[in-house]
Order: sequence, then C-alpha cells, then structure tokens
Amino acid sequence: MALWLCRAGRHGEHEGKFLEEGRIYLTWTGLNRDLRSIADREALLKVLEEVYPKFTQGRLGQHASQIWTFAHRMNKGDWVALPSKRGTIHIGEITGDYAFVSDGPDPYCHYRDVSWLQTNIPRTNFDQDILHSLGALTTICEIKRHDAEQRVRAMQKNSWKAAPIVPRPSTGDNGEPSIDEIDLEQIARDQIARLISSRFAGHAMESLVEAILKAQGFTTHRTGKGADGGIDILASPGILGFDHPRICVQVKSQDSPLDRPALDQLVGTMQHVGADQGLLVCWGGFKSTVLRELPRLFFKVRLWDQEDLIDQLLANYDKLSEELRAEIPLKRLWAVAGQDDDKE
Repeated sequence: MALWLCRAGRHGEHEGKFLEEGRIYLTWTGLNRDLRSIADREALLKVLEEVYPKFTQGRLGQHASQIWTFAHRMNKGDWVALPSKRGTIHIGEITGDYAFVSDGPDPYCHYRDVSWLQTNIPRTNFDQDILHSLGALTTICEIKRHDAEQRVRAMQKNSWKAAPIVPRPSTGDNGEPSIDEIDLEQIARDQIARLISSRFAGHAMESLVEAILKAQGFTTHRTGKGADGGIDILASPGILGFDHPRICVQVKSQDSPLDRPALDQLVGTMQHVGADQGLLVCWGGFKSTVLRELPRLFFKVRLWDQEDLIDQLLANYDKLSEELRAEIPLKRLWAVAGQDDDKE
C-alpha cells in the first residue's frame, strides 16, 4: 500500500468536485488520450510533446512522471492526501482503477474513485515532517519518507491525530521532491499555525482576534470568560467606538468545523446588541451548512477560518503590540517566486 499526494488543481479549484463526486481527477487540460493504451513513459512523453508543444523537455518530463503515476502506479487500497485550499487535509482510500471518459468535460477525462475517510483534518494534527512532504509543489507524488504511510494510517485509530510512532530514518533517494520543489510558504504557514494553536488555545484566541481588530483601527470591548450570550468581542471604528460599522464577534478555537447553530446564534446576537455586521471566527473552519448561508448574509456576516486568521495576522503584524509579537515571533523573508506551470 502507498500514500499519495494529489492536489485538486494549482489553487485547489477542483476541490469541491473531488469531494462531492468521490473521485480524484487528473487535471491536465487538453489531455484527451486514454492512458491505458500508452505502453511506457517514453511513449507517454511523445504524446505530451504533441499535446503541449511549447513545453520544455524538463517540464514535459515532470508532467510525464505525475501522469504515469496516476494511470499506472496508484492502486486500489492506497490512500490519498488531498490538501484543501482552506488549510486542512482530506484523506481518502482509492477504490477504483484508472478510468478514462473520452467525452468527459475537460479536464475531467481521467479519474479514480475514492472513498473519503475523513475530510477537513487540521494540518496541525500532522507531524511536521509529514506536512513538509505534503508541501510538495507537484500535483501528484508518493509520500513515503519516514514511514509516512504507516503513520497516517495510524492516525485513523487515534481520532485523526498524530499517533505515537517513531519513524525510521529514510536513506537514499526515496523519490520525494527536493527542497527546490517544496512549497516553502505553506511550510512556514504550517509552523505559524502550530504556534498559534499551542499558545492561543481556548479563550486566548479571543485576545489574538481582538489584537488584530485593534491593529485595523477598531475600538474593542471583550467579554470575560463564561456565559457571554454569543458575544466575545464588540468592535467599531473611532476613538470611543461610536462609529459604524458596529461589529459583533464570536470566536471558536475548536479544531473541528463549526455547524449552522453557531451562525444563527451570531445573527440573533447582532440584532440584540444593535450590531451592523458580524464576524464569526473558527480555527477549525466551517461546515457546508454554514458556507451555504454566505450569499444570503453577504452584507451582514464574514467568516474567518484558520487561513483567514493567519492572513489577517500577517497583514497587520507590524501594527501589533510588542508583547504579542514576542508571543508570535516572525521574520519577513523575500525569495524569488517559482515560475507558473501551465499544466492545469
């Protein structure tokens, strides 16, 4: 058995289709060829030269390796890790052979059926070295360094949290991406997320959200611990906090996605305190029952999940207090961005 990294497009744009249909797709556009009829990688490379004539040989070789893996190396019973664009990981088991649909809409001609075992697992539940491997910039690759497959399977029996298994050190070339092929930005965000999760658990996360709002120019009032009637923070612009918009904030530090009742409670509380708008913050993200309400509440409510909270932290970091920056010590690093890859 093996553990595979499979991305739902460069920006996660196919994630919803993958999850809803119980499939992983090979999201290379224009590749309407049955890969079962291709004998080996050399033959596949010739096909790719026809389909993508402007690609360099190096890029074609990278594509060929990933496409061949999807069609010929993956097997039923293998597990697949699908990183979400919202900062979580979905884990599934491959249940079907490679399938090709000639009249399927581009790029959904190639797929494998998958049974999703668990969705929206917080990235902080994984050991850092596994997250490092899942940070590969490639769309498809095998994750096997340090017994990764065994350790991820053990997480299923441990409420999808890292299990106490001591990994064996890897030796030689294990086929995983080199440092040049790793998403260093995602690795850095994982480290920031782990630090926030450890230092701002429980009610402490309210203080972080309040500090960000203050850095944005809001005057705030934070309720104490205990029964708060659905109010954690009240915020509004101006020196005394009398200006508009008046915002009612509810903060949840839980790792699991938040369900609809929390949103309904916030909307009711907004009316009770005369707030113009509401902000619902949940470290573990939101269930579809919440996300479906966003169009209806677009002018009333905003949601911050883990990714949004980190975005806001980074955007306002220089305006935070010295004490808070000492709790979350960060250093800005500029690096040359990788070239865009036109495979998807």
